[in-house]
Amino acid sequence: MESFLQSIERPAYRVALIASRNREDALDLVQEAMCKFVEKYASRPSEEWKPLFYRILHNGVRDLSRRRKVRSCLRWIGLGADDDRDPWEQFEDARSPDPEHQTKVNHASRALQQALAELPLRQQQAFLLRGWEGLSVTETATSMGCAEGSVKTHYSRAVHALREKLGDHWP
Repeated sequence: MESFLQSIERPAYRVALIASRNREDALDLVQEAMCKFVEKYASRPSEEWKPLFYRILHNGVRDLSRRRKVRSCLRWIGLGADDDRDPWEQFEDARSPDPEHQTKVNHASRALQQALAELPLRQQQAFLLRGWEGLSVTETATSMGCAEGSVKTHYSRAVHALREKLGDHWP
């Protein structure tokens, strides 16, 4: 169990960070997902762990999104305090010491983060789980709580939208 949680920690954080756009919220989402996973599914077969974990994380992201919408509505009508958000965390490419290449990578990374942030939540999650985390269509459907056909549709739409937005930004 411990090795699974260690292997999933960084990728899950990346998914949560892109979905939440906030470092602290992403850390909280991953921590809560890990606690719930261990509490409820530790006895399940290990081949079921990855989709189950991402299902919990996805539900946490969805709940956070709903809470933010409610807070936004409350602020709009004059209730609630202002929400201070940290800027988007930048991922650095430590493999390249070349400053020009590093600048291109940083620019491309910011463009990718922005493009991912603009995707609808379901497309964003389908892309992150399928494209970045390498889950199968079946595992992604289990994680997202939808049909396999929906995963394929959301993933395809996300890829097309990202290609359209990022055509000139990728080094």
